[in-house]
Amino acid sequence: MSKVSYYTIEGLKSLKDELNHLKDVERPAASNDIAEARDKGDLSENAEYDAAKEAQGMLEMRISKLEAIVANARVIDESQLDTSKALIHSTVKIKNETNGATMTYKLVANSESDLKTGKISVDSPIGKGLLGKTVGEHAEIQVPSGTMRFEIVEITRE
Repeated sequence: MSKVSYYTIEGLKSLKDELNHLKDVERPAASNDIAEARDKGDLSENAEYDAAKEAQGMLEMRISKLEAIVANARVIDESQLDTSKALIHSTVKIKNETNGATMTYKLVANSESDLKTGKISVDSPIGKGLLGKTVGEHAEIQVPSGTMRFEIVEITRE
């Protein structure tokens, strides 16, 4: 059974654009590569043909995976979400209680996560630890390096 994931309109559009690009541009290019390699002679000793077939297999796996994600994707109506709790698509400002550093993260679906832009997955350890918390609460989050304690400073929606 596939897992339902929640996306912003932009995030879902990005996934659909990637899927369409793979189907409309990459798939025909992979077929052409196979045809060109096939024309070069004996298939049993044709490394170029084997590589093209392998590349096509990887492409088809990616297309299949994206199709499953898009089929199970749901767009969130952010106006209906509780703004007092950290939920998916919340922007959460947290303070590390060990060193006093503050960080701001937007909680997003796994495929939308991008740490460089401050978007972390709700499936990540920190994302899971922040879900459902309110301003002023403390979160103890188990990370690979041990346990970290954060205070929820602010929760906003953009």
